[in-house]
Amino acid sequence: MLVKNADTDANIAALRAGDRKVRWINWAGPDHLIVTTTVASSIMFTDASKAEWALALDYNIRTHVQSPLIDKVGGSLNVIDGQPSIREIGGHPFAFVSGTLFVEDKGQLGLLKVDLDHHDGVTVVDEGHPMTEAYVVGEDGKPAAESEYEARSARWVLRVFKDGAWHAVDHETLPQDTPSLEGLGRDGKSVLVSFHRDSGEVLRDLSADGRTWSDERPAPDELIHDPATHRLIGEINLEGDDSKVSLYDPHDQAIWRGITKAYAGSRVSLAGMSDDHKRFVVKVDSPTDGPAYAFVDIATGRGHWIAPEYPDLKPEDIGAKQALAFKAKDGTDLTGYLTLPPGKTAKGLPLVVLPHGGPGARDLPGFDWWAQAIASRGYAVLQVNYRGSQGFGWSFQSAGFGQWGRKMQTDLSDGVRYLSAQGMIDPKRVCIVGGSYGGYAALAGATLDSGVYRCAVSVAGLSNLGRFVAWASERQGSQGVEAERWWFRYMGPKEGVDTVSPVKLIDRVTIPVLLIHGKDDTVVPYEQSQMMFDALHAAGKDVQLVTLDKEDHWLSQGPTRLKMLQATAAFLDKYNPVN
Repeated sequence: MLVKNADTDANIAALRAGDRKVRWINWAGPDHLIVTTTVASSIMFTDASKAEWALALDYNIRTHVQSPLIDKVGGSLNVIDGQPSIREIGGHPFAFVSGTLFVEDKGQLGLLKVDLDHHDGVTVVDEGHPMTEAYVVGEDGKPAAESEYEARSARWVLRVFKDGAWHAVDHETLPQDTPSLEGLGRDGKSVLVSFHRDSGEVLRDLSADGRTWSDERPAPDELIHDPATHRLIGEINLEGDDSKVSLYDPHDQAIWRGITKAYAGSRVSLAGMSDDHKRFVVKVDSPTDGPAYAFVDIATGRGHWIAPEYPDLKPEDIGAKQALAFKAKDGTDLTGYLTLPPGKTAKGLPLVVLPHGGPGARDLPGFDWWAQAIASRGYAVLQVNYRGSQGFGWSFQSAGFGQWGRKMQTDLSDGVRYLSAQGMIDPKRVCIVGGSYGGYAALAGATLDSGVYRCAVSVAGLSNLGRFVAWASERQGSQGVEAERWWFRYMGPKEGVDTVSPVKLIDRVTIPVLLIHGKDDTVVPYEQSQMMFDALHAAGKDVQLVTLDKEDHWLSQGPTRLKMLQATAAFLDKYNPVN
């Protein structure tokens, strides 16, 4: 990781993360850079299962001294939960983190504070409670709010800190889709809380004393908080294929309009801003040149490129991407994207269906490294926002409940039939490739929706749904019932999941299958691919298993991501050749 002077472009420092994966970078005043990394590991002498544990370090730009953000303090671990909150107190920057404390020999989340200028130890601000899940820190560095959740009773508790003590706040009780803390409100004193409604998520502001709630308003897709005051200053909403940044201050919004105008024709997203809102870092996703980061100085009216996201990418490497709209067989309106091979037109092309993970996520316009890699081999790539995807309203998302292997699956093949009817693709040359839920969809394409695909590639996919939910529930201990509720809501009733579990339907597989899985996956365990391989191999089916050593669920490391792409490309070339 390289730190550069934005004015002179001179290098200031180079940091190496080693085998750890950099997840977040936070500035803490002008001198401190907080870098949070994760590593897949188990913790000795605890019953915690293998997980992606986060650790943070403080790099002092002025002295070039690098220190762990928190060392082990009495009765705590040195790992943190989520991103640090930065506050300035008495002219000095402090980092507040949620950390694991051991109270009466049981781990629970507490709030810790570190003085970054002096590093004279870690202060325990609050020990938390057995079911503490989140904190909000006020502008003054004092705790503002804390929430707790007990899954078995579905009891969510909200407290505010006033007069030196915690006070419970009256609120509604929901058995599922529990509320969540979203930081400070626009006045810097209120606390933002999101609630679920049948129409979607809503936000409410709770006054600092915990007595007054604001009216509900639709929750945006993303909140923007001020880098200096940490107050809410804007929001980001997906509107169709566009991502709209709305800054509440008219002057800030006028600046943003000017920035987007300067990069007309590209998708421009906010990556960061200075404390005085006069310098911005933006991601510019060009349909012809790919994504890159730019630095914009409002005071001088100038901007310059920082770096492309993919340094070796050339315009001729990028395939055109177009939005699609079509109907499922049952009349449901669906959308998606078709990425074409570079230099090719949409006529009679071999196709790869690339369903997104989640399943509560969505595909977006703009550059997609996986889709572009497959398109570069000569395939058209279809990405469908099937029912159950986020970003299209709650009714569309909830339409996916209970539809694993059912309508969520046929939404994909309905997309194939739509492209075939338009003459864009050759329906006899179609394969399906996906990761996570998309990996499950690939296996479901080989078992539950047969006759559509010539081959299937599952990356970190689920094969045995009942076994997976039991594993996910066990990992959460006493909170495991929440995992069961969440997963069976999408998969369908517990007693019926075997009917849509690919590993239970091996006899239906008539096409070659490639399984790829990271050995350090802590989201979908490696055994999900291993048991699918064993079952297919025992049945004499055409199957391959590629193991990615020391790799996680998100393919966070370049070499193993490349290995996945190369294995996928070779498999497609063998079983669905372009020529």
